[in-house]
Amino acid sequence: MQKRDANEYVDVIVIGGGASGLFAAGRAAERGKKVLVLEKNASCGEKLLLTGGGRCNITNDCDTRTFLAHLGSGTEALFSAFAQFDVKDTFTFFEKRGLPLVVEARNRVFPKSQRAQDVLSVLEKYVRDNGGTIRTKAKVKKVEADESGVVVETQSARIAADSLIIATGGLSHPETGSTGDGFRFVESLGHSVLEPSADLVPIEVADEWVKRLSGTSLSFMKMTVFLNGKRQFFKKGKVLFTHFGLSGPLILNSARAVGELLKQGSIMISIDAYPDTDIAELDEKILKVFEKSKNKMIKNVADDIVPHGMADIFSLLFPAIPPEKKVHSISKEERQTIARTLKALPVQVTGLMGMDRAIVSDGGIPLEEIDTKYMRSRINPRVYVTGDMLHVNRKSGGYSLQIAWTSGYVAGSAV
Repeated sequence: MQKRDANEYVDVIVIGGGASGLFAAGRAAERGKKVLVLEKNASCGEKLLLTGGGRCNITNDCDTRTFLAHLGSGTEALFSAFAQFDVKDTFTFFEKRGLPLVVEARNRVFPKSQRAQDVLSVLEKYVRDNGGTIRTKAKVKKVEADESGVVVETQSARIAADSLIIATGGLSHPETGSTGDGFRFVESLGHSVLEPSADLVPIEVADEWVKRLSGTSLSFMKMTVFLNGKRQFFKKGKVLFTHFGLSGPLILNSARAVGELLKQGSIMISIDAYPDTDIAELDEKILKVFEKSKNKMIKNVADDIVPHGMADIFSLLFPAIPPEKKVHSISKEERQTIARTLKALPVQVTGLMGMDRAIVSDGGIPLEEIDTKYMRSRINPRVYVTGDMLHVNRKSGGYSLQIAWTSGYVAGSAV
């Protein structure tokens, strides 16, 4: 490595102007380091602006032990990092900088303004107010590192530094620039990289009734997953119907398990539209609706029977019952069929959507190769990695961004 060939010198280079990169840069600059952020896009935080549907799910309001338990096995190594910066510290950081937070359903935390742009503005100001520099349209071509320092080569410069933080993210949402550059960089430095796969990703289905509900969200459903006709697991939560299948927190957080089962055979999902009502109670509810509307056509009382938003697809769900049929002509067997179907709406899974639809991808550097007390490479002590560069299985609900804040803070404190 020829540092003398460099035409610029800084203390710390951060590759990636996303959540963890900006946080790390701001923290390092706060400590008096001369910091340069290199972002290949025309602006920072493009993926951050997509999180939480544009509202930015900043974190999940729970204690560290509960938080890490949601990430799966192998994440005990992150305890030392969370001892330095945890969920409470995230609240303090943003609220101290004029961005109050609110806790919503399932302990998800959002800015009170409900704007991801406000989160990005806080991060960019954090970097610049502490003297850090953010350089956009700066695509990194090559990195070099040894015990003496690092050199980063862009289209127009060779920049030398004492330390390098790689914060380029995983492969989800490639349209935002997440194309795996960081993985290539760390591999060139001697790290192994576990192949990324779509982690939080919607499910593709064959059923027309699902697609006809595109845009409809149902807050509390029970989903039971069957492999070759045998029940595997069930979960409850919010379902979003789309033009290609199923999404929403319940689906996203089940996608990994469904993907593994798909390798073994045919997958069918049964959706219980009334998980807190047993079938006898549901049948009684339907009977009461019928008794009040005996002379109406079944299509005109459908909204009183099925969950709100599903009335328009009644004939798809119950093709044997003509929509113009009068309620008083509905037989007991037909009424019970309605109840049974609403307790077990069948969905045939055809696959998982690809990386372009993934909310988060896993893969990346195994935690064993990182000293997580400092987020420092065990292969080269001049190199640090943060955020989605780390191989951690994340759930939806603010977990990925909290890892970004924590790992960014730790790396920025250590460089």
